[in-house]
Amino acid sequence: MVKLDIISDPICPWCYIGKTNLDKALAAVPDHPFTVEWHPFQLNPDMPAGGMDRRAYLEGKFGGKDAAVKAYAPVVAQAQSTGATINFDAMKTTPNTIDAHRLIHWAGIEKRQSYVVDLLFKAYFVEGRDIGAHEVLADIADTAEMDAAMVTRLLESDSDIADIRARDQHSREMGVNSVPTFIVAQQHAVPGAQPPEVWAQVIKDIMEQIKAAG
Repeated sequence: MVKLDIISDPICPWCYIGKTNLDKALAAVPDHPFTVEWHPFQLNPDMPAGGMDRRAYLEGKFGGKDAAVKAYAPVVAQAQSTGATINFDAMKTTPNTIDAHRLIHWAGIEKRQSYVVDLLFKAYFVEGRDIGAHEVLADIADTAEMDAAMVTRLLESDSDIADIRARDQHSREMGVNSVPTFIVAQQHAVPGAQPPEVWAQVIKDIMEQIKAAG
């Protein structure tokens, strides 16, 4: 198998679109060589613990409503062409994602990581839920057949916070400054929400290399 490391944030629309594209490519090749692992990157590491009003966040980030709408126009267009549902009207809060990243980490221990990432994307972009809220994260854990009570206890502690922040910092020190970033076989970085056709070619090339190597 070939390791595919994905550096991502569950409130990043390009990460959501990127996973949607990757999933299409993987579904087309059921015997694909990838084993996937997700890694933390906080778009807003200084976000207050309780998050903030999404409209205020976007207008502050982009310099007003019109600028925010303009900045998000490519996201809207790409999401529509990709088939990734984004319910902007339902999204009221921009959360701090440190706890969501902790949940992704714990899900990896239980081999449910990609499923939990899917659930986080759905909760935030489709259902407009606050994925910084512990009760929402516990509900996602329960849906993924994790121990929701244990997850709740872990979320109420400082468990793995330092590790998540250290891993985030490690990615930045490696030169990652935007997400999603995909790293193939711990060697080749593929930045951005690449279309399924790009992933299809990557998979084809890797499978040919594996076959040639015997």
